[in-house]
Amino acid sequence: MEELLTSYLPIVIFVGICLVIGLALLVSPFLLAYKSPDDEKLSAYECGFDAFDDSRMKFDVRFYLVSILFIIFDLEVAFLFPWAASFGEVGWFGLWSMMFFLGVLTVGFIYEWKKGALEWE
Repeated sequence: MEELLTSYLPIVIFVGICLVIGLALLVSPFLLAYKSPDDEKLSAYECGFDAFDDSRMKFDVRFYLVSILFIIFDLEVAFLFPWAASFGEVGWFGLWSMMFFLGVLTVGFIYEWKKGALEWE
C-alpha cells in the first residue's frame, strides 16, 4: 500500500505546484496592479469603436481583414503541430499536402496585405 502511495507522490507535488502558481497568478494583480480608473478606462469599447446607440452602423472592412488574418495564422499553427509530430509517418504525400495548405494560406495572407489590413491609421 505504501508503494502505491509513493508512486502518486510526483502527481501530488505537480498538482500542488500548479495550484500555488495558479493562485499566485490570480491574486497578484489585485495586490500589485496600479489602480487609477478614469473615464477612458471605464468606457465601453468593442471592435475598435466606441459604443453607439445605433446597432446598424457600418464597420471598417479592416476589422474583418484582421480577423481573417488571425484565422489564417491560427489554422496554420493548429495544423502544423500535429503534422510536425507525425512527419516521419506521412511521407511525401504529407509533405506536399502541407505545402499546398501553406500555399493557400500564403495567398490569403498576400490578399490581406494588398487590402491594407496590416497598415493601421
